[in-house]
Amino acid sequence: MNNSALASVILAAGKGTRMCSDLPKVLHPLAGRPLVSYPLQLARQLGSNRRVLVIGHGAEQLRQKCSAEGLDFVVQHEQLGTGHALQCARSVLADFQGDLLLLCGDVPLLRRESLELLLTQHRQQQAAISVLTALLDNPTGYGRILRQQDHVCRIVEEKDALADEKTIREINTGVFVFRAPLIFDLLDQLDNRNAQGEFYLTDCVALAHQRGLTVASALLVDARECLGVNDRVQLAEAGRWLRERINREHQYAGVSLEDPATTYIDADVRIGRDSLLQAGVHLRGATSIGQRCLIETGAVLQDCQLGDDCHIKAGSALEEAYLGERVIVGPMAHLRPGTVLAGHNKIGNFVETKKAQIGLRSQASHLSYIGDADLGCDINIGCGTITCNYDGVNKHKTVIEDGVFVGSDTQFIAPVTIGRNSLIGAGSTITRDVPADALALSRTEQKIVPGWRKRKRP
Repeated sequence: MNNSALASVILAAGKGTRMCSDLPKVLHPLAGRPLVSYPLQLARQLGSNRRVLVIGHGAEQLRQKCSAEGLDFVVQHEQLGTGHALQCARSVLADFQGDLLLLCGDVPLLRRESLELLLTQHRQQQAAISVLTALLDNPTGYGRILRQQDHVCRIVEEKDALADEKTIREINTGVFVFRAPLIFDLLDQLDNRNAQGEFYLTDCVALAHQRGLTVASALLVDARECLGVNDRVQLAEAGRWLRERINREHQYAGVSLEDPATTYIDADVRIGRDSLLQAGVHLRGATSIGQRCLIETGAVLQDCQLGDDCHIKAGSALEEAYLGERVIVGPMAHLRPGTVLAGHNKIGNFVETKKAQIGLRSQASHLSYIGDADLGCDINIGCGTITCNYDGVNKHKTVIEDGVFVGSDTQFIAPVTIGRNSLIGAGSTITRDVPADALALSRTEQKIVPGWRKRKRP
Protein backbone atom coordinates (compact mmCIF):
# COMPACT_ATOMS: atom_id res chain seq x y z
CA MET A 1 0.00 0.00 0.00
CA ASN A 2 1.37 3.40 -0.97
CA ASN A 3 1.11 5.67 2.08
CA SER A 4 3.23 8.50 0.69
CA ALA A 5 0.26 10.87 0.69
CA LEU A 6 -1.65 9.99 3.84
CA ALA A 7 -2.51 12.33 6.69
CA SER A 8 -4.59 11.55 9.76
CA VAL A 9 -6.85 13.70 11.91
CA ILE A 10 -7.89 12.40 15.33
CA LEU A 11 -10.88 14.10 16.96
CA ALA A 12 -10.34 14.51 20.71
CA ALA A 13 -11.98 17.81 21.66
CA GLY A 14 -15.09 16.53 23.46
CA LYS A 15 -15.60 17.03 27.17
CA GLY A 16 -16.92 13.54 27.87
CA THR A 17 -19.48 14.67 30.45
CA ARG A 18 -20.84 11.14 30.89
CA MET A 19 -17.50 10.04 32.32
CA CYS A 20 -18.21 12.31 35.34
CA SER A 21 -14.51 13.04 35.61
CA ASP A 22 -12.02 15.91 35.81
CA LEU A 23 -9.80 13.95 33.41
CA PRO A 24 -10.51 14.44 29.68
CA LYS A 25 -12.31 11.38 28.35
CA VAL A 26 -9.64 10.39 25.84
CA LEU A 27 -6.98 10.31 28.59
CA HIS A 28 -8.77 7.65 30.63
CA PRO A 29 -6.59 4.52 30.73
CA LEU A 30 -7.37 1.33 28.84
CA ALA A 31 -4.96 -1.63 29.09
CA GLY A 32 -2.19 0.63 30.30
CA ARG A 33 -2.57 3.39 27.72
CA PRO A 34 -4.80 6.46 27.38
CA LEU A 35 -7.72 5.94 24.98
CA VAL A 36 -6.35 8.44 22.48
CA SER A 37 -3.09 6.49 22.10
CA TYR A 38 -4.84 3.72 20.16
CA PRO A 39 -5.94 5.79 17.13
CA LEU A 40 -2.63 7.67 17.28
CA GLN A 41 -0.78 4.36 17.07
CA LEU A 42 -2.91 3.22 14.13
CA ALA A 43 -2.21 6.44 12.25
CA ARG A 44 1.50 5.95 12.81
CA GLN A 45 1.39 2.26 11.75
CA LEU A 46 -0.44 3.17 8.55
CA GLY A 47 2.35 5.57 7.62
CA SER A 48 0.65 8.93 8.03
CA ASN A 49 3.01 11.72 7.03
CA ARG A 50 1.01 14.20 9.11
CA ARG A 51 -0.97 13.50 12.26
CA VAL A 52 -3.27 16.16 13.62
CA LEU A 53 -4.95 16.01 17.02
CA VAL A 54 -8.03 18.21 17.42
CA ILE A 55 -8.25 19.20 21.07
CA GLY A 56 -10.65 21.30 23.15
CA HIS A 57 -11.59 20.40 26.71
CA GLY A 58 -8.48 19.58 28.71
CA ALA A 59 -6.31 20.88 25.86
CA GLU A 60 -3.20 21.44 27.98
CA GLN A 61 -3.41 17.99 29.54
CA LEU A 62 -3.61 16.47 26.07
CA ARG A 63 -0.67 18.53 24.84
CA GLN A 64 1.45 17.35 27.75
CA LYS A 65 0.44 13.70 27.45
CA CYS A 66 0.94 13.54 23.68
CA SER A 67 3.89 15.93 23.36
CA ALA A 68 6.29 13.14 22.35
CA GLU A 69 4.08 11.93 19.48
CA GLY A 70 5.23 14.49 16.90
CA LEU A 71 1.70 15.79 16.34
CA ASP A 72 0.16 18.97 15.05
CA PHE A 73 -2.32 20.26 17.64
CA VAL A 74 -5.33 22.35 16.69
CA VAL A 75 -7.89 23.68 19.15
CA GLN A 76 -11.63 23.48 18.64
CA HIS A 77 -12.65 26.26 21.03
CA GLU A 78 -16.37 25.65 20.51
CA GLN A 79 -17.79 22.18 19.96
CA LEU A 80 -20.06 22.87 16.98
CA GLY A 81 -20.05 19.37 15.52
CA THR A 82 -17.79 16.92 13.76
CA GLY A 83 -17.75 18.97 10.55
CA HIS A 84 -16.56 22.00 12.48
CA ALA A 85 -13.91 19.86 14.21
CA LEU A 86 -12.37 18.82 10.89
CA GLN A 87 -12.56 22.42 9.65
CA CYS A 88 -10.34 23.38 12.57
CA ALA A 89 -7.61 21.14 11.13
CA ARG A 90 -7.65 23.04 7.86
CA SER A 91 -5.09 25.56 9.10
CA VAL A 92 -2.35 22.91 9.33
CA LEU A 93 -3.45 20.87 6.28
CA ALA A 94 -4.10 23.67 3.80
CA ASP A 95 -1.21 22.53 1.60
CA PHE A 96 -1.90 18.79 1.90
CA GLN A 97 -2.93 16.78 -1.14
CA GLY A 98 -3.74 13.12 -0.75
CA ASP A 99 -5.84 10.86 1.44
CA LEU A 100 -7.05 12.19 4.77
CA LEU A 101 -7.92 9.54 7.39
CA LEU A 102 -10.33 10.66 10.11
CA LEU A 103 -10.32 8.79 13.43
CA CYS A 104 -12.02 9.35 16.78
CA GLY A 105 -10.01 9.61 19.97
CA ASP A 106 -12.57 7.58 21.95
CA VAL A 107 -12.69 4.55 19.61
CA PRO A 108 -9.80 2.33 20.79
CA LEU A 109 -10.61 -1.13 19.38
CA LEU A 110 -10.09 -0.61 15.65
CA ARG A 111 -7.65 -2.99 14.00
CA ARG A 112 -5.00 -1.98 11.53
CA GLU A 113 -6.35 -4.55 9.05
CA SER A 114 -9.77 -2.88 9.02
CA LEU A 115 -8.31 0.51 8.17
CA GLU A 116 -6.04 -0.98 5.52
CA LEU A 117 -9.14 -2.48 3.88
CA LEU A 118 -10.88 0.92 3.97
CA LEU A 119 -7.87 2.64 2.41
CA THR A 120 -7.61 -0.05 -0.27
CA GLN A 121 -11.28 0.33 -1.20
CA HIS A 122 -10.90 4.11 -1.26
CA ARG A 123 -7.94 4.01 -3.63
CA GLN A 124 -9.17 1.25 -5.88
CA GLN A 125 -12.47 3.07 -6.45
CA GLN A 126 -10.79 6.49 -6.65
CA ALA A 127 -13.38 7.68 -4.17
CA ALA A 128 -13.89 11.21 -2.91
CA ILE A 129 -15.08 9.84 0.44
CA SER A 130 -14.95 6.37 1.96
CA VAL A 131 -16.70 5.36 5.15
CA LEU A 132 -16.15 2.42 7.48
CA THR A 133 -19.51 0.80 8.31
CA ALA A 134 -20.78 -1.97 10.57
CA LEU A 135 -23.94 -4.04 10.98
CA LEU A 136 -25.57 -3.87 14.42
CA ASP A 137 -28.57 -5.77 15.75
CA ASN A 138 -29.43 -2.66 17.76
CA PRO A 139 -28.22 0.40 15.85
CA THR A 140 -29.90 2.93 18.18
CA GLY A 141 -27.79 6.06 18.61
CA TYR A 142 -25.72 5.62 15.45
CA GLY A 143 -25.99 7.35 12.10
CA ARG A 144 -27.54 5.11 9.42
CA ILE A 145 -26.05 4.37 6.00
CA LEU A 146 -28.44 5.12 3.12
CA ARG A 147 -27.73 3.58 -0.26
CA GLN A 148 -28.85 3.89 -3.87
CA GLN A 149 -28.12 0.84 -6.03
CA ASP A 150 -25.69 -0.36 -3.37
CA HIS A 151 -23.72 2.90 -3.38
CA VAL A 152 -23.61 5.09 -0.28
CA CYS A 153 -25.55 8.25 -0.97
CA ARG A 154 -26.23 9.71 2.47
CA ILE A 155 -25.75 9.26 6.20
CA VAL A 156 -28.62 10.26 8.45
CA GLU A 157 -28.05 10.87 12.16
CA GLU A 158 -30.30 9.12 14.69
CA LYS A 159 -32.07 12.30 15.81
CA ASP A 160 -32.84 13.28 12.22
CA ALA A 161 -33.82 9.82 10.95
CA LEU A 162 -37.33 8.92 9.83
CA ALA A 163 -39.04 5.83 11.27
CA ASP A 164 -38.15 3.57 8.33
CA GLU A 165 -34.56 4.87 8.30
CA LYS A 166 -34.16 3.87 11.94
CA THR A 167 -34.74 0.23 10.95
CA ILE A 168 -31.51 0.23 8.90
CA ARG A 169 -28.85 -1.90 10.62
CA GLU A 170 -25.81 -0.60 8.74
CA ILE A 171 -24.27 2.22 10.73
CA ASN A 172 -21.57 4.85 10.38
CA THR A 173 -18.57 4.07 12.62
CA GLY A 174 -17.28 7.65 12.41
CA VAL A 175 -14.15 6.56 10.52
CA PHE A 176 -13.63 8.12 7.07
CA VAL A 177 -11.08 8.60 4.34
CA PHE A 178 -11.41 11.85 2.38
CA ARG A 179 -9.69 13.14 -0.70
CA ALA A 180 -7.89 16.36 0.23
CA PRO A 181 -8.17 19.25 -0.41
CA LEU A 182 -11.63 18.39 -1.82
CA ILE A 183 -13.03 17.67 1.64
CA PHE A 184 -12.42 21.25 2.78
CA ASP A 185 -14.43 22.54 -0.17
CA LEU A 186 -17.32 20.28 0.90
CA LEU A 187 -17.00 21.41 4.52
CA ASP A 188 -17.53 25.01 3.39
CA GLN A 189 -21.00 24.02 2.16
CA LEU A 190 -22.22 22.56 5.47
CA ASP A 191 -25.00 24.13 7.50
CA ASN A 192 -26.38 23.36 10.94
CA ARG A 193 -30.08 23.07 10.10
CA ASN A 194 -30.63 19.79 11.91
CA ALA A 195 -31.95 18.38 15.17
CA GLN A 196 -28.74 19.09 17.08
CA GLY A 197 -27.88 22.45 15.53
CA GLU A 198 -24.41 21.17 14.61
CA PHE A 199 -22.27 20.99 11.48
CA TYR A 200 -22.41 17.30 10.64
CA LEU A 201 -19.35 15.87 8.93
CA THR A 202 -21.61 13.12 7.63
CA ASP A 203 -23.47 15.64 5.44
CA CYS A 204 -20.37 15.74 3.21
CA VAL A 205 -21.39 12.30 1.93
CA ALA A 206 -24.62 13.63 0.43
CA LEU A 207 -22.80 16.68 -0.99
CA ALA A 208 -20.25 14.43 -2.72
CA HIS A 209 -23.00 12.13 -4.06
CA GLN A 210 -24.90 15.10 -5.48
CA ARG A 211 -21.78 16.10 -7.40
CA GLY A 212 -21.55 12.63 -8.90
CA LEU A 213 -18.44 11.78 -6.92
CA THR A 214 -17.78 8.22 -5.72
CA VAL A 215 -18.51 7.41 -2.08
CA ALA A 216 -17.01 4.04 -1.16
CA SER A 217 -17.38 1.91 1.97
CA ALA A 218 -15.84 -1.01 3.81
CA LEU A 219 -17.73 -3.21 6.28
CA LEU A 220 -16.25 -4.24 9.61
CA VAL A 221 -16.12 -7.99 10.13
CA ASP A 222 -16.38 -7.54 13.90
CA ALA A 223 -18.68 -4.68 14.82
CA ARG A 224 -17.13 -4.45 18.28
CA GLU A 225 -14.20 -2.61 16.73
CA CYS A 226 -16.31 0.52 16.36
CA LEU A 227 -17.32 0.73 20.03
CA GLY A 228 -17.05 4.32 21.22
CA VAL A 229 -16.32 4.99 24.88
CA ASN A 230 -18.69 7.56 26.35
CA ASP A 231 -19.00 6.43 29.96
CA ARG A 232 -17.26 4.15 32.44
CA VAL A 233 -19.54 1.21 31.64
CA GLN A 234 -18.42 1.33 28.01
CA LEU A 235 -14.81 1.82 29.14
CA ALA A 236 -14.99 -1.43 31.12
CA GLU A 237 -16.67 -3.19 28.20
CA ALA A 238 -13.94 -2.01 25.83
CA GLY A 239 -11.35 -3.17 28.37
CA ARG A 240 -12.85 -6.66 28.47
CA TRP A 241 -12.84 -7.01 24.68
CA LEU A 242 -9.35 -5.59 24.35
CA ARG A 243 -8.08 -7.90 27.10
CA GLU A 244 -9.53 -10.89 25.25
CA ARG A 245 -7.73 -9.81 22.10
CA ILE A 246 -4.41 -9.23 23.88
CA ASN A 247 -4.61 -12.55 25.73
CA ARG A 248 -5.35 -14.51 22.56
CA GLU A 249 -2.42 -12.91 20.74
CA HIS A 250 -0.10 -14.04 23.53
CA GLN A 251 -1.61 -17.53 23.52
CA TYR A 252 -1.15 -17.87 19.77
CA ALA A 253 2.47 -16.75 20.26
CA GLY A 254 3.18 -19.60 22.70
CA VAL A 255 2.21 -18.26 26.13
CA SER A 256 -0.03 -20.36 28.41
CA LEU A 257 -2.77 -18.62 30.39
CA GLU A 258 -4.35 -20.75 33.08
CA ASP A 259 -7.51 -18.62 33.14
CA PRO A 260 -7.63 -15.88 30.47
CA ALA A 261 -10.80 -14.37 31.96
CA THR A 262 -8.90 -13.35 35.10
CA THR A 263 -5.57 -12.49 33.48
CA TYR A 264 -4.89 -8.80 32.87
CA ILE A 265 -2.13 -7.96 30.38
CA ASP A 266 -1.55 -4.37 29.25
CA ALA A 267 -1.13 -3.54 25.59
CA ASP A 268 2.64 -2.89 25.75
CA VAL A 269 3.58 -6.04 27.68
CA ARG A 270 5.88 -8.59 26.02
CA ILE A 271 6.03 -12.26 27.05
CA GLY A 272 8.42 -14.98 25.89
CA ARG A 273 7.23 -18.34 24.61
CA ASP A 274 6.54 -21.26 26.96
CA SER A 275 5.84 -18.93 29.88
CA LEU A 276 2.84 -19.72 32.08
CA LEU A 277 0.57 -17.19 33.76
CA GLN A 278 -1.70 -18.52 36.49
CA ALA A 279 -5.10 -17.04 37.31
CA GLY A 280 -5.33 -13.50 38.64
CA VAL A 281 -2.01 -12.24 37.25
CA HIS A 282 -1.68 -8.53 36.37
CA LEU A 283 1.10 -7.47 33.97
CA ARG A 284 1.13 -3.70 33.59
CA GLY A 285 2.88 -0.95 31.68
CA ALA A 286 5.99 -1.85 29.71
CA THR A 287 6.64 -5.14 31.49
CA SER A 288 8.76 -7.66 29.60
CA ILE A 289 8.78 -11.36 30.54
CA GLY A 290 11.40 -13.79 29.27
CA GLN A 291 10.93 -17.35 28.05
CA ARG A 292 9.82 -20.25 30.27
CA CYS A 293 8.81 -18.02 33.16
CA LEU A 294 6.14 -18.97 35.71
CA ILE A 295 4.02 -16.17 37.16
CA GLU A 296 1.80 -17.50 39.94
CA THR A 297 -1.66 -16.49 41.10
CA GLY A 298 -2.16 -12.91 42.22
CA ALA A 299 1.25 -11.57 41.17
CA VAL A 300 1.27 -7.94 40.02
CA LEU A 301 4.14 -6.63 37.86
CA GLN A 302 4.43 -2.98 36.79
CA ASP A 303 7.11 -1.87 34.27
CA CYS A 304 9.41 -4.80 35.07
CA GLN A 305 11.93 -6.75 33.00
CA LEU A 306 12.38 -10.47 33.66
CA GLY A 307 14.99 -12.72 32.12
CA ASP A 308 14.38 -16.32 31.10
CA ASP A 309 13.27 -19.04 33.54
CA CYS A 310 12.15 -16.71 36.31
CA HIS A 311 9.57 -17.82 38.89
CA ILE A 312 7.35 -15.20 40.53
CA LYS A 313 5.38 -16.85 43.32
CA ALA A 314 1.86 -16.07 44.46
CA GLY A 315 0.93 -12.65 45.76
CA SER A 316 4.19 -10.89 44.93
CA ALA A 317 4.27 -7.25 43.80
CA LEU A 318 7.06 -5.93 41.56
CA GLU A 319 7.49 -2.34 40.35
CA GLU A 320 10.19 -1.07 37.97
CA ALA A 321 12.43 -4.01 38.82
CA TYR A 322 14.98 -5.77 36.63
CA LEU A 323 15.51 -9.51 37.06
CA GLY A 324 18.17 -11.56 35.34
CA GLU A 325 17.65 -15.21 34.49
CA ARG A 326 16.56 -17.93 36.92
CA VAL A 327 15.37 -15.63 39.67
CA ILE A 328 12.82 -16.83 42.25
CA VAL A 329 10.66 -14.21 43.99
CA GLY A 330 8.09 -14.68 46.72
CA PRO A 331 5.55 -15.69 47.71
CA MET A 332 4.35 -12.34 49.03
CA ALA A 333 7.54 -10.44 48.22
CA HIS A 334 7.64 -6.75 47.31
CA LEU A 335 10.26 -5.50 44.82
CA ARG A 336 10.08 -1.72 44.61
CA PRO A 337 11.56 0.61 41.97
CA GLY A 338 15.30 0.40 41.45
CA THR A 339 15.62 -3.27 42.34
CA VAL A 340 18.14 -5.08 40.13
CA LEU A 341 18.70 -8.83 40.56
CA ALA A 342 21.65 -10.02 38.48
CA GLY A 343 20.42 -13.60 38.17
CA HIS A 344 20.10 -16.94 39.99
CA ASN A 345 18.76 -15.06 43.03
CA LYS A 346 16.13 -15.97 45.58
CA ILE A 347 14.02 -13.25 47.19
CA GLY A 348 11.66 -15.07 49.51
CA ASN A 349 8.42 -14.51 51.35
CA PHE A 350 7.82 -11.10 52.92
CA VAL A 351 11.11 -9.67 51.66
CA GLU A 352 11.03 -6.04 50.50
CA THR A 353 13.67 -4.43 48.29
CA LYS A 354 14.09 -0.84 47.08
CA LYS A 355 16.96 0.69 45.07
CA ALA A 356 18.86 -2.52 45.67
CA GLN A 357 21.54 -3.88 43.34
CA ILE A 358 21.92 -7.59 44.16
CA GLY A 359 24.63 -9.70 42.53
CA LEU A 360 24.62 -13.21 41.13
CA ARG A 361 23.42 -16.02 43.39
CA SER A 362 22.80 -13.76 46.37
CA GLN A 363 19.63 -14.44 48.32
CA ALA A 364 17.34 -13.18 51.05
CA SER A 365 14.94 -15.98 51.77
CA HIS A 366 12.44 -14.37 54.14
CA LEU A 367 11.30 -11.44 56.26
CA SER A 368 13.95 -8.85 55.37
CA TYR A 369 14.19 -5.29 54.09
CA ILE A 370 16.98 -4.36 51.66
CA GLY A 371 16.85 -0.72 50.63
CA ASP A 372 19.44 1.67 49.18
CA ALA A 373 21.94 -1.15 49.05
CA ASP A 374 24.61 -2.63 46.79
CA LEU A 375 25.10 -6.36 47.34
CA GLY A 376 27.75 -8.44 45.62
CA CYS A 377 27.65 -12.10 44.61
CA ASP A 378 27.05 -15.22 46.72
CA ILE A 379 25.65 -13.39 49.74
CA ASN A 380 23.19 -14.94 52.18
CA ILE A 381 20.90 -12.56 54.03
CA GLY A 382 19.44 -14.12 57.17
CA CYS A 383 15.82 -13.80 58.26
CA GLY A 384 14.84 -10.46 59.77
CA THR A 385 17.75 -8.45 58.32
CA ILE A 386 17.24 -4.72 57.80
CA THR A 387 19.30 -2.10 56.03
CA CYS A 388 18.50 0.98 58.12
CA ASN A 389 18.83 3.49 55.29
CA TYR A 390 17.00 6.56 56.64
CA ASP A 391 18.21 8.76 59.50
CA GLY A 392 15.13 10.96 59.53
CA VAL A 393 16.63 13.48 57.10
CA ASN A 394 18.68 11.66 54.45
CA LYS A 395 18.94 8.23 52.86
CA HIS A 396 22.24 6.32 53.14
CA LYS A 397 23.67 3.28 51.37
CA THR A 398 24.68 -0.13 52.65
CA VAL A 399 27.40 -1.95 50.68
CA ILE A 400 27.86 -5.70 51.20
CA GLU A 401 30.69 -7.30 49.23
CA ASP A 402 30.93 -10.79 47.74
CA GLY A 403 30.59 -13.90 49.85
CA VAL A 404 29.25 -12.30 53.04
CA PHE A 405 27.06 -14.38 55.38
CA VAL A 406 24.56 -12.29 57.36
CA GLY A 407 23.03 -13.92 60.43
CA SER A 408 19.36 -13.51 61.29
CA ASP A 409 17.96 -10.36 62.91
CA THR A 410 20.81 -8.10 61.80
CA GLN A 411 20.50 -4.35 61.41
CA PHE A 412 22.91 -2.42 59.19
CA ILE A 413 22.97 1.27 60.21
CA ALA A 414 23.90 2.96 56.93
CA PRO A 415 26.21 4.25 55.65
CA VAL A 416 28.21 1.10 56.21
CA THR A 417 30.39 -1.25 54.12
CA ILE A 418 30.78 -4.97 54.83
CA GLY A 419 33.98 -6.47 53.41
CA ARG A 420 34.05 -9.62 51.29
CA ASN A 421 33.77 -13.07 52.88
CA SER A 422 33.01 -11.67 56.33
CA LEU A 423 30.41 -13.10 58.68
CA ILE A 424 27.87 -11.08 60.64
CA GLY A 425 26.66 -12.80 63.79
CA ALA A 426 22.91 -13.16 64.33
CA GLY A 427 21.24 -10.43 66.34
CA SER A 428 23.92 -7.82 65.57
CA THR A 429 23.50 -4.09 65.04
CA ILE A 430 26.32 -3.00 62.72
CA THR A 431 27.22 0.66 62.93
CA ARG A 432 30.80 0.64 61.57
CA ASP A 433 32.50 -0.78 58.48
CA VAL A 434 33.54 -4.43 58.68
CA PRO A 435 36.84 -5.49 57.01
CA ALA A 436 37.11 -8.48 54.69
CA ASP A 437 37.27 -11.99 56.18
CA ALA A 438 36.19 -10.75 59.62
CA LEU A 439 33.59 -11.82 62.14
CA ALA A 440 31.38 -8.97 63.41
CA LEU A 441 29.21 -9.27 66.53
CA SER A 442 27.37 -6.79 68.68
CA ARG A 443 25.66 -8.62 71.53
CA THR A 444 25.55 -8.26 75.29
CA GLU A 445 26.80 -11.23 77.25
CA GLN A 446 24.08 -13.79 77.93
CA LYS A 447 23.08 -13.87 81.59
CA ILE A 448 21.41 -16.81 83.36
CA VAL A 449 19.73 -16.51 86.78
CA PRO A 450 19.13 -20.01 88.24
CA GLY A 451 15.91 -20.55 90.19
CA TRP A 452 14.33 -17.27 89.00
CA ARG A 453 10.91 -18.75 88.23
CA LYS A 454 10.37 -20.27 91.68
CA ARG A 455 11.29 -17.00 93.42
CA LYS A 456 9.25 -14.69 91.16
CA ARG A 457 6.29 -16.92 90.27
CA PRO A 458 5.51 -19.35 93.08
